[in-house]
Amino acid sequence: MNLSDSQTGGVGPRRVSAMEAVLSHLRDAIERGEYAIGDKLPSEAELCRTLEVSRPVLREALRALQTMGLTASRTGKGTFVVADTVGDPTFGDYTAGDLLEVRRHVEIPVARYAARRRTPEHLELLRQLLDRMDRETDTTAWAAMDTHFHLAVAEATRNPVFRRVIEEIRDALARQSAFLNRLGDRREQSNREHRAVVEALADGSEDAAAEAMAHHLERVGATLTAIVRPAPAAPRTAARAAPSPRTPAAPRTATPTAPPPRTPTAPHGPVSTEDRSR
Repeated sequence: MNLSDSQTGGVGPRRVSAMEAVLSHLRDAIERGEYAIGDKLPSEAELCRTLEVSRPVLREALRALQTMGLTASRTGKGTFVVADTVGDPTFGDYTAGDLLEVRRHVEIPVARYAARRRTPEHLELLRQLLDRMDRETDTTAWAAMDTHFHLAVAEATRNPVFRRVIEEIRDALARQSAFLNRLGDRREQSNREHRAVVEALADGSEDAAAEAMAHHLERVGATLTAIVRPAPAAPRTAARAAPSPRTPAAPRTATPTAPPPRTPTAPHGPVSTEDRSR
């Protein structure tokens, strides 16, 4: 099966990237219990061979699993399952929830001050940056420019403390931005939202600037939620059905023996790139 990075146009299911398909496949396997907490995932070589993907694609998916809190990498030992449900993603030293909470309380007021205090030089820098972001196709490079954009807005307040606050979370912002672009297809939408912020700054409208930044952060939060907590799938089949209250369980005739140690193997066959509706 060809795991291309293309998308279908018009009506119909979206074609997802190979990395997204591998991530979804492994995440589903963990959440279904095919890999239990404490299990070691198969080696990269085995997963690449079984899922028919390249090592760079697989490694990107494994990094996303770690960001979601499902796995942890142990140097020299491999990747192990540490949770069977996705929690709050972590970007560098900060969780997504903590980041978003702080950003709402800092960047929305920052946009207000920037609308009041920006200079023509600030606007020119921001517009040049937006033009570069529109042309950029590399996710990592775009994420770095995304962070630079938010720093530039803070600089337009002419208050160095605001810049210092954004500088403190700069690495986490870049990691989050790359995560959202790879899994949430956020780049074009973010570019439009950034332009709305700059237009409000150029107009000198504090209310419009705050509203544009608030909308941008709201969309960031919504995309994170869609990635981390997609629409629920069909209920899982219980590993062991509980006996009906009206039908007593049959008496045991022998002492059960413990099953042999579990050795997880990679799910067989290439992964599908057809996105399931969420």
